[in-house]
Parts: sequence; structure tokens; C-alpha cells
Amino acid sequence: MKIVVIGGTGLIGSKTVTILRQRGHDVVAASPKGGVNTITGEGLNQALAGAAVVIDLANSPSFEDKAVMEFFETSGRNLLAAEKPAGVWHHVALSIVGTDRTPENGYFRAKVAQEKLIEASGIPYTIIRATQFMEFVGAIADAGGDGKAVRLSPGLFQPIAAEDVSAMVADVALEAPRNGIVEIAGPDRAPFNEIVARYLKAVGDPREVIRDPEALYWGGRVEQHSLVPLGEARLGRIDLSEWLRRSRPRG
Repeated sequence: MKIVVIGGTGLIGSKTVTILRQRGHDVVAASPKGGVNTITGEGLNQALAGAAVVIDLANSPSFEDKAVMEFFETSGRNLLAAEKPAGVWHHVALSIVGTDRTPENGYFRAKVAQEKLIEASGIPYTIIRATQFMEFVGAIADAGGDGKAVRLSPGLFQPIAAEDVSAMVADVALEAPRNGIVEIAGPDRAPFNEIVARYLKAVGDPREVIRDPEALYWGGRVEQHSLVPLGEARLGRIDLSEWLRRSRPRG
């Protein structure tokens, strides 16, 4: 089966491509560098010809509110428009758990807009909402950093390893379309500040993590359940302790 992975050279895309190829599928790792651009439309028709499944893992190069909204709306429209004549029967897109519960966050608002385009397209689809990746915990700490301290909300956090995300994306892509949402998360759930404190201690970062209910997360306020699944979710196999043993994010 031919599967096109948009953003197929990125953190999640490259792993997903490898998994699907190992399972015997004809996989196109589509990216602008390879001549497939969802913003300009370049190469889309050629890449999608004969594709049964499209996995959209494209990400905006800018996180500025207006730019990220324009990216996901333009990319989504172009990709979905190209899928219709190609006869794609399953559109899979990676989104974020809680994206519709944090309206102050411009990136989350853009992902909601992307989801709405998919839902209205008429193409059978599955939207995968994932919690934050463990690989980004260091960047989150830096974003909340204030000198020798890091201020973070005590709202619940349930990060998932990129390896698990990729495996689940591949699994969902080979299933029947849900025409709905599947949520995925890591196996550990704890207050945001506690998980980041564990990470910093493990990598030898001396900064103190301060519990601050008013701390913002990428511009949005974090409530108790803003960033975790509210109902049933598929859980990854790699917990934070194992991920830290496997990885050396710093130093």
C-alpha cells in the first residue's frame, strides 16, 4: 500500500516512515527539501498519485500567532484538495491533546483550525491528539526559565516519547478511519512542575523548579487538566525514567 508521510523527514515522520517501510508498505517521505511543499502546492499531485493513506505531520517554521495560523490553514487546504482527485481513503493528522481547551495559545488555535478543515473535507480521517513529547521537556524548561529558576504550573502533565508517538501513528494509519479523534499519552501522569524537576535533576541542570499556578505555557494558562486526556487514551510503553536512561538530552 502506498502511504505518503507529509513531514516525513522530521522527528516523528522519519521514525514513522521507517516503521511503515519495515511493515512492507510503499512509503513516500514528503518534505519541501524533497520537492513536496504543502504551502506552495509544489509536487503534491505527483506525490499523492496512487496513495491510499496520507499522514500529515507538517509543522510550522514559525510559532508567531498569525504565521502559524496561516501555515496550518494553507497547508491543510492544499493537501486536502490534492487528496480528493488522488482517491486517498484515509487522512491521518497529528494534533495536540487539549488543543481546544487552551484558546489563549496561538499554536493551539491553529491546530483547531486544521482539525476543522479535516472534519469538513469529506475525506475519511483520523485525528491523533498527542500529549507533549518528552524530547521537548528541556525546551519547555528553558521557556519557563527565569535566571536560576524555572516557573511552571502544577497542572497535570503526561509526556510521551517520540518513539511511541511514531509507532502509534503508524498503527492508526493502517487502521480504518475513525472519522474522529484518538488521544495518545505517556504512561506517567504528574504535576507539570514535578516532571520537569525530575528531568532537570536527571540531566544535571541545577535550576530550581518553582510551582507557580500563574505560570503560562507558551502564552496560555494551564489548568489542572489542560494538557492531559480527559477520557480514554492509548498509552505509550516508555515511561520518563526509561526515556531518561535511553537519552542524553544535555551534557
